[in-house]
Amino acid sequence: MSAGVNIASKETQREAERLFKILGGLTDFKKGTKYDMAFCLSAASITLEINRLKKQKNAVILAHYYSAPDIVYAVADYRGDSYALSKTAAKVMENIIIFSGVYFMAETAKIINPRKRVFLPAVFAGCSLADSISAAQVKELRVKYPLADFICYINSTAEVKAECDVCVTSANVYDIVAGSKAKQIVFLPDVFMADNIRVEMLKRGIDKEIFSFGGTCCVHDKYAAQDVNAIRSKYPQAKVVCHPECALPVCQLCDYVGSTGGMLKYVRESSARQFAVLSEDGIINCMEYENPSKQFPRVSRTCAQMKRNNLHNILAALRNLPHEAEVKVEDAAAKGAKKAIDKMFERGA
Repeated sequence: MSAGVNIASKETQREAERLFKILGGLTDFKKGTKYDMAFCLSAASITLEINRLKKQKNAVILAHYYSAPDIVYAVADYRGDSYALSKTAAKVMENIIIFSGVYFMAETAKIINPRKRVFLPAVFAGCSLADSISAAQVKELRVKYPLADFICYINSTAEVKAECDVCVTSANVYDIVAGSKAKQIVFLPDVFMADNIRVEMLKRGIDKEIFSFGGTCCVHDKYAAQDVNAIRSKYPQAKVVCHPECALPVCQLCDYVGSTGGMLKYVRESSARQFAVLSEDGIINCMEYENPSKQFPRVSRTCAQMKRNNLHNILAALRNLPHEAEVKVEDAAAKGAKKAIDKMFERGA
């Protein structure tokens, strides 16, 4: 018995050391310090079991960049922003998908892979954007704007996607709007992104009428122009970076505006040494991981819904495949939503 315990403890110690190599330089935003060995020791037995169960149950873990780094880098098989993960979801071979994200993301994976079982460990983790508009409201707008191309952000429900012509992400929205044959565009549900689309179309010399309806991201909508000015005063050497879910006055003051993947690329390729990133904490962890010599003063915010995913509920999802965590989509909504998603892949890069 004691020999078994020693073997197990050595395995756990090795796993903790592996975790520390991954996480040691990253910020634990709950504590405001770097991840330490104590955390890694506490997590090691869980990550070992998760990685064992994935093989046993032919499962794959997809993690959005906003997930905690112990998920993104220690147990996830694929990581990315919404667009990258939607492309990945279409290619996975495993029978079970565990999605560390929010509901619309896992729902999209299910729509793309109707024969696979998809589980959301953070059961019912929502999104302020997806919750801001209903399919019934889209139908009403269809009557009001009969000639418009209806373009929905991926941060929307399956029912809303099913009522729209094409789905987009922040990585491909400008090109898809620019390529639309319709002069009128109804963009849903991010009103701030719609404002940024209008400006981008003007920059490109493209004549479009952009109508918007819906809500805002509960993380990105908290930033204001005065925040950017204060950041520049406090960190004069920093490049200020934001997401197009931020309000237009904020975006116009930043050095770079782009999708989550775009922000990562910008920081990776920039010669600057310091970056103030107006987005979710998780993307800072990814930037720290990729750019250990660069500095990221914290101006980011936490998405409470994304952070509901953790190693414990991922392990529980793998162990039990619980009914309440399994994502289901009604056939009619799935069929309509898939058309919009497929058109995204056809029209987008």
